[in-house]
Amino acid sequence: MIDFEIIGKRGRAAARELALLSTAKKDAALRLMADTLVAQTARIETENAKDVTAAKKAGLDDAMIDRLILNPKRIAEMADGVRQIASLPDPVGRIYDETVRPNGMKVAKIRTPIGVIGIIYESRPNVTADAAALCLKSGNVVILRGGSEAFFSNRAIAAILSESLRRADITPDAVLFIDTPDREAVMQMLKADKYIDVIIPRGGYGLIKMVSENSRIPVVKHDAGVCHVYIDEGADPAMAQNITINAKVQRPGVCNAAEALLIHKSWLQNAPALLDALAAKGVELHADERIRAVYPKAKAATADDWGAEYLALIMAVKAVDGMDEAVDHIERYGSHHTEAIVTPSAERGWEFVRRCDSSAVMVNASTRFNDGGQFGLGAEMGISTQKLHCRGPMGLEELTTYKYFVLGEGQIRA
Repeated sequence: MIDFEIIGKRGRAAARELALLSTAKKDAALRLMADTLVAQTARIETENAKDVTAAKKAGLDDAMIDRLILNPKRIAEMADGVRQIASLPDPVGRIYDETVRPNGMKVAKIRTPIGVIGIIYESRPNVTADAAALCLKSGNVVILRGGSEAFFSNRAIAAILSESLRRADITPDAVLFIDTPDREAVMQMLKADKYIDVIIPRGGYGLIKMVSENSRIPVVKHDAGVCHVYIDEGADPAMAQNITINAKVQRPGVCNAAEALLIHKSWLQNAPALLDALAAKGVELHADERIRAVYPKAKAATADDWGAEYLALIMAVKAVDGMDEAVDHIERYGSHHTEAIVTPSAERGWEFVRRCDSSAVMVNASTRFNDGGQFGLGAEMGISTQKLHCRGPMGLEELTTYKYFVLGEGQIRA
């Protein structure tokens, strides 16, 4: 059984060291970590084969097994991701919001690491390297607890990263791995509020729900990605088709893929061509009565379709009388993740932005752009649908907090 008292104390001690590291030292360590991952490809593949064999015996589906597999190309891509993080600006120590008070005292904020971050994640073993690299660059200790289906792969990657840190003259406790697939370890981790500052779950709805309900530690999470595309009156048919197909088809199994399509009633004459194009891409359409009146090939939607996160080539389609109904529908059934409007009107686009309470709102662009890399943040820890302390893609800055500092010249308060 894991002793979180020991792990927590090690993490806390390491966090004090990491907070003082220079950018140059962190970047050098990250580059060494990347090089070592590539150099240790054979070791990673050997451990990964154990996970893949177990997954096949357990009858996991082909998509899940594919996410588990690590080969030289994927390991090289993992290493490239770490190098990319090394190349990003360091948020730690950045001074901002400076003001000078009437008495001459200077007040400002400075970016600081959060401290110790716990990551609970499923399936993809590349998350081990991504999370460790992001946390190191932002000056945080990371405690990693991966899914049992990738246990051997995660353990090997975490060990390589810790070994690389030691070689870079940085405490290897900057990357701590929960070395057991026992589920009880997760519950212990969620109660370690004395040592862990924040928990970030990465995985499906069940994992995120379990973490949220059981954690004594603040949780940064995203709920289901029920994302919408709304085609406004007067929208260009070609643009609407391109955006909708990209939002649904380009990668349907991710959280920023569109799950529902809302069409303004005045645009319904264009709907058959768009829906035919979606169907040609293999999309199964579940539509309301007004849509089926102009496109009878669609299946009849049920009440369950409107809030569904399919993560597959299925899309709910509904006709709406206008933006009021579209926004009301999104508020009722959406998950505050990503929404898009296709419109010729800048004014109506801005109105949609102001009225949709989601982490990202796109005007004439695909929902698939809600991504740290696409927003210029580099790698991301995930996409938060919360409002505190961060919202949207979680990059390096979102893995920091701040403190005030004051520069005086002997001022005292009257």
